[in-house]
Amino acid sequence: MPKTCQVTGKKAVTGRTYTIRGIAKKKKGIGLKTTGITKRRFRPNIKKKRIWFPDEQRFVTLNISTDALRTIDKKGISAIVRELRAKNVVV
Repeated sequence: MPKTCQVTGKKAVTGRTYTIRGIAKKKKGIGLKTTGITKRRFRPNIKKKRIWFPDEQRFVTLNISTDALRTIDKKGISAIVRELRAKNVVV
């Protein structure tokens, strides 16, 4: 199962890291030069959480990001489960 948030849809994205060497021009050097570019991944902060769902008197287990926890606090778990079921996600 991929590391994606069930509520917000966040997933890993790719990017780069840059290795820079040299002395800056304002320090009387010849300038900073990029000497290496490496691929990397920015991964979301995904956690598996059990949240009490009072409508059905049971716990619901979701793989969600910490940003989605704030969304659940704002909208309520009932609204979130309704949206997930509209997308045909088994909750």
